[in-house]
Amino acid sequence: VQLVESGGGLVQTGGSLRLSCATSGFRFDAYTVGWFRQAPGKEPEGLSVIVHSSRSTFYADSVKGRFTMTSDSSKKTTYLQMDALKPEDTGVYYCTADAHPAPVQFAYQMDYRGKGTLVTVSS
Repeated sequence: VQLVESGGGLVQTGGSLRLSCATSGFRFDAYTVGWFRQAPGKEPEGLSVIVHSSRSTFYADSVKGRFTMTSDSSKKTTYLQMDALKPEDTGVYYCTADAHPAPVQFAYQMDYRGKGTLVTVSS
């Protein structure tokens, strides 16, 4: 199983970024995929999950209305569109996957994860 994130970078407050996660090694459209982040000195924070089996998407309250998670089964890729970014969104963003559904707040405990991509939001 491989998950490779890309799209991180430096952006100003109010700006946007789109993260991508290319996956391989598992049946993408049968798994749950998610995103979580970890800021320096803080606990990991689950952001969003897509449960493909139920075609459901869930978000943490902290990003609801600003972040949009989508997936493209033909490309086995999931995306996280991040708008209206704030300095507190700064952190390393990880893509995750699991054969079973997981609550968004536990996205960081899913079975597989990528190496992460750094997002820095300047004030």
